[in-house]
Amino acid sequence: MTHQPKSDFLQVMIARGFLADCTDLEGLDAALMRGSVPAYIGYDATARSLHVGHLLNIMMLRWLQKTGHRPITLMGGGTSKVGDPSFRSEERPLMDDAAIRANIDGMQQVFAKYLDYGASGAVMVNNADWLDGLNYLEFLRDIGRHFSVNRMLSFESVKARIDREQSLSFLEFNYMILQAYDFLELHRRHGCLLQMGGSDQWGNIVSGVDLTRRVADAQVFGLTSPLLTTSDGRKMGKSAGGAVWLNADMLSPYEFWQFWRNTTDADVGRFLKLYTELDVAECDRLGALGGAEINDAKIRLANEVTTLCHGAEAAAAAEATAREVFEQGGAGAELPTLALTAAELEDGVSLAQLFVRAGLAKSGKEARRLIAEGGARIDDALADDPGRLFGPDDLAAPRKLTAGKKRHALVTLAE
Repeated sequence: MTHQPKSDFLQVMIARGFLADCTDLEGLDAALMRGSVPAYIGYDATARSLHVGHLLNIMMLRWLQKTGHRPITLMGGGTSKVGDPSFRSEERPLMDDAAIRANIDGMQQVFAKYLDYGASGAVMVNNADWLDGLNYLEFLRDIGRHFSVNRMLSFESVKARIDREQSLSFLEFNYMILQAYDFLELHRRHGCLLQMGGSDQWGNIVSGVDLTRRVADAQVFGLTSPLLTTSDGRKMGKSAGGAVWLNADMLSPYEFWQFWRNTTDADVGRFLKLYTELDVAECDRLGALGGAEINDAKIRLANEVTTLCHGAEAAAAAEATAREVFEQGGAGAELPTLALTAAELEDGVSLAQLFVRAGLAKSGKEARRLIAEGGARIDDALADDPGRLFGPDDLAAPRKLTAGKKRHALVTLAE
């Protein structure tokens, strides 16, 4: 990197490890120094909650606002009807309007925790506002003529699908044009000068920069963050139990806290820089700890990230539950809980099914394997009979299920 940025935002992006590529680093730096820069990241409404994989870019928007600029969160109410083909092996299932609206309602809960949407603060918009009303022939004439099919085919996200001889529908192929048009519309409506996203969005972002330059004769910029994997090669945001959701109704604050507490030693310093607001020097100090001390750094990481996402009380309760479960052998009031009615238990529920229904195994086969390999416990005692049946009397008091060393859940009798 030859240019050394002077703007606070880019200095933060570089120091904390957010920056992968930029279309014009020097030009963007100058724009950030001149005054407040509106910048956006787009989110398609593919689920009722965002997950940890989105959190890096949400933190970019948070830092953007903290350094004096204006974040725009773009809800993909229109593009969700098409589906982003970037690095996917197959076409995303199409959703109807009701499902998209429900997902957007769930996603909005997350942004309110990280951004200030006050009178002159962050802006949330929906690209259905302009995409739903497009006239197809006019759109092709005015926008489509600026796109080269040859160039679109050269982008890695498209080329990968074609090289693997996997179908890429004409509907998906249009996604790049629609996302580029989003940038143009946001520039027209909100003066947006910057689009950000993950490295997998580079082709789409460059297309938006180019389209806005051609149509609006405006200088705009694109910036990407690295696609993050853990030090042991796993995709960020995935755990043994599935996606790590940011909404509390899809993943409890305790389970969220535990995800961060279980961070691999080698990732602690890097994750502190990316997912917390601790000073960089303190992140480096904590990340360099060894032996038993690294566990204190992991607890600090879990508390800081959970406080941002769910609040300080939720973080404190999660830590207290973890200490009760791991250090004192207790059940822990904040553990994920499966409540079964007496009617459900009338004919008995097998131990294997308890593990499945509590979310500690994805299937009966996986639960039986877990039990057979000695990885399952009930009330801290080894569980060795997957067919053992549990009735209402067996749940007169809550029972604690444990999968492996770190995943726990309670099973109770519903009142």
